[in-house]
Amino acid sequence: MSVASELIIRSNNQCELCSSTKNLSIYDVPPNPQQRIEDSIFVCEKCSAQLNKKEALDPFHWDCLTDAMWSEVPAVQVVAWRLLSRLSSESWAVDAKDMLYFDDETLAWAKATGDHENSSEIEFHKDSNGNLLQNGDSVVLIKSLDVKGSSLNAKLGTVVRNIRLVHDNTEQIEGKIEGQTIVILTKYLRKN
Repeated sequence: MSVASELIIRSNNQCELCSSTKNLSIYDVPPNPQQRIEDSIFVCEKCSAQLNKKEALDPFHWDCLTDAMWSEVPAVQVVAWRLLSRLSSESWAVDAKDMLYFDDETLAWAKATGDHENSSEIEFHKDSNGNLLQNGDSVVLIKSLDVKGSSLNAKLGTVVRNIRLVHDNTEQIEGKIEGQTIVILTKYLRKN
């Protein structure tokens, strides 16, 4: 039997964290790289996006953890503990985490990624208006910019297509202007 089939049976075809039945997928609980039933959980699209830090944590969504943390499945317990740790600014999350008890092996697994030490704050690439930017988006310059080390002057209103996000800096994107790849600060552009 496949992992997906076993998870459908174990979870009763619902998210093992919030009980949603929409757009379910397998989430492999890090740091375990292979899909095994004991290292995986079934999650909905919203839980998956927040677990994978593609969306900011929504404390109202995660109040479901007060039920999920009592699951008999260690992988669900580990994810609940990590999320409760990341939500440490919420008093209910601190209280819930204080009630959890793990054996040494499960606690070591929960702490293995260091994810519990991160806050719920996630930085995203945003334009000058606060709109979320993605790889491949088109943007418009809202200010004329002189390009350092070049005679190129990027004019106000210039459209930059197919941008790439700078991985380690949420205030920068890369794009081509007049055939030259340059780094542009997100505060000087808006999503097209």
